[in-house]
Amino acid sequence: MPDIESVLREQRRFPPPPEFVARARMPPEPYAHVQQRARQDPEGFWADMAATCLRWRAPWTRVLGGRAPFFRWFEGGRLNASVNCLDRHLEGPRRNKAALIWEGEPGEVRTLTYLQLSREVNRAANALRALGVGKGDRVCIYMPLLPETAIAMLACARIGATHNVVFGGFSSQALQDRIHDSGAVAVVTADAGYRKGEPVRLQEQVDKALEQCPTVRHVLVVRRAGIASTLRAGRDHWWHDLLAAQPAECEPEWVESTHPLFLLYTSGTTGKPKGIVHGTAGYLLGAHLSTQWVFDLRDEDVYWCTADVGWVTGHTYVVYGPLSNGATVLMYEGAPLHPRPDRFWDIVARHRVSILYTAPTAIRTFMRFGPEWPGKHDLSSLRLLGTVGEPINPEAWMWYREQIGRERCPIVDTWWQTETGSILISPVPGAVQTKPGSCTFPLPGIEAKVLGRDGKECPPDEGGFL
Repeated sequence: MPDIESVLREQRRFPPPPEFVARARMPPEPYAHVQQRARQDPEGFWADMAATCLRWRAPWTRVLGGRAPFFRWFEGGRLNASVNCLDRHLEGPRRNKAALIWEGEPGEVRTLTYLQLSREVNRAANALRALGVGKGDRVCIYMPLLPETAIAMLACARIGATHNVVFGGFSSQALQDRIHDSGAVAVVTADAGYRKGEPVRLQEQVDKALEQCPTVRHVLVVRRAGIASTLRAGRDHWWHDLLAAQPAECEPEWVESTHPLFLLYTSGTTGKPKGIVHGTAGYLLGAHLSTQWVFDLRDEDVYWCTADVGWVTGHTYVVYGPLSNGATVLMYEGAPLHPRPDRFWDIVARHRVSILYTAPTAIRTFMRFGPEWPGKHDLSSLRLLGTVGEPINPEAWMWYREQIGRERCPIVDTWWQTETGSILISPVPGAVQTKPGSCTFPLPGIEAKVLGRDGKECPPDEGGFL
């Protein structure tokens, strides 16, 4: 690999606004203390975080075991991810707080409180159990961005099944490859989902894929678009029929800390897709804490991560991270420019979104349409902006700050991967000054270096391996 030289010459700096710091969950002094504590005693730090942030059925006996690359966090502990995302919030005022606000591309809006979401997850978990799905089984989820998608994920977690979400834009061949490789025993899909005003027929793609997938015994179909569908007898089931027959209480499967919570394949753009397996406790703690720190999350926020759950961003920052924190999560099914280029800004204004987390690709697309489209809407509810997916160029960063944040919202530029599961490098908005185009510093508990091919640390402005 030839040497990489930095060509970014960016001198602008933006300290956290004083009014933001005054209310921040982690202002500068506590941030420095947390960083120091994590650096001095990593295992003690993560043990304290796990004890404070997660609900456990049984405590762990060892914080960190194993050897590279197969580490095992919180060995001996037992917990359940759905309990951490739902049950813990039913004991207090969050019980009747909105957990999910969903908007379909045609314009329908549904809201589920934590209690309502819990009951739906329990019914779905019972339905899967009734079909013979249990701990250790793999379930493929091939869906539009619906509440039922998150419900299916949490239902799998409830019974100890490992979910494998496949992006609804992938072909039947890509779906078939992932089902076959994972050995899935069941598939959750929908008749269709809406994209750019047209129904995308997902059930048809599932039928094609299953021609070569003998491990699949059952298919659950959500009726989304109401298009004509043919169910194969004995294999296919309407989601609503199955759930209607199930009780709204489901005893969770208490799994080991290292039990596989989900399997997610990389996109395959650089070679054969790799199936990444994330355990339960370590992943969930990373999701919970990074959501809390990076997004300065508060009970009154309406939080919108625009990612599809077919990607790891949707797993961590649509489902597990915000729900474990008791957030109100907005989900939008469709295309960002449909029916007009201001669909995102219309949604922000109507639902009073306070945290917006989207991709640089989307921001650059909005830039091409000009500032008049966001200018049509009241975006005063926004208090924090985030970017994810690829590096953001300074020009797009500044446009985001000026046209969407109106120069008062900090921007958290986040670096991480499917392989890491949660954010590793990002500004903590109440404590770290930001720079256009930079994801700034590793989060507390994370150490990062750039190394040359010889393993030595690279000097400033020289590139290497992170």
